[in-house]
Amino acid sequence: MSKLALVTGAAHRLGKAFALTLARRGYDILLHYHHSQDAALQTKAEIESVSRRVILAQADLTDPAQIRSLLSTFQSLDVLVNSAAFMPGGKVDSLSLENWDASLDLNLRAPFLLSQECAKKMTAGGLIVNITDVGAQKAWSRYPSYTVSKAALESLTRILARALAPEIRVNAIAPGFVLQSGIVPAEEWERLVKRIPLKRPARTEEVTSALEFLLQNEYITGQTIVVDGGYSLV
Repeated sequence: MSKLALVTGAAHRLGKAFALTLARRGYDILLHYHHSQDAALQTKAEIESVSRRVILAQADLTDPAQIRSLLSTFQSLDVLVNSAAFMPGGKVDSLSLENWDASLDLNLRAPFLLSQECAKKMTAGGLIVNITDVGAQKAWSRYPSYTVSKAALESLTRILARALAPEIRVNAIAPGFVLQSGIVPAEEWERLVKRIPLKRPARTEEVTSALEFLLQNEYITGQTIVVDGGYSLV
């Protein structure tokens, strides 16, 4: 029987890369997305091109009822990758309560609830991987709710690892700068990249290889693998 992996936020960017990595390693994919239906369909086609089954799963992960519904029809699951995230900008004196709550709900509460639900399905053991951020160890004053949520997610990773052992391993991957987006202006992106000791962003496969490592090494739990080119040293 094929193994099944749930990847949240898998329609595009790093979530897509994690889903494709798992598919190439023989996993069928439960591909979660929220609004990005067209991108999800494109990712589905790419995964099917490597002869793996894909199940599209649309859900708002800030709604606990939709999280329960997402997994209600599945009897077993082998891997969960919590990749979906929200990164609102806004300094401490201007960040709205709405954006604070939305960030914590998606970046922290959703992985917790998903881990609860998925653990029930991992009857033969499993792996949970939380995607955090190098910013979890920084004081990013322009992104307070995001930074707090990712720092808390690393703490949750350790708690879950202890609570769910020995059947289920729980780890985190903390990327640094990988894929530029509209959140960070181009000039700011270039300035930050120049500060990285290795002087470049990560290639996508350099981040996804951390997931492959965690799949292969079954004696690692409660750890965060930082893939940041040395940015955490700055």
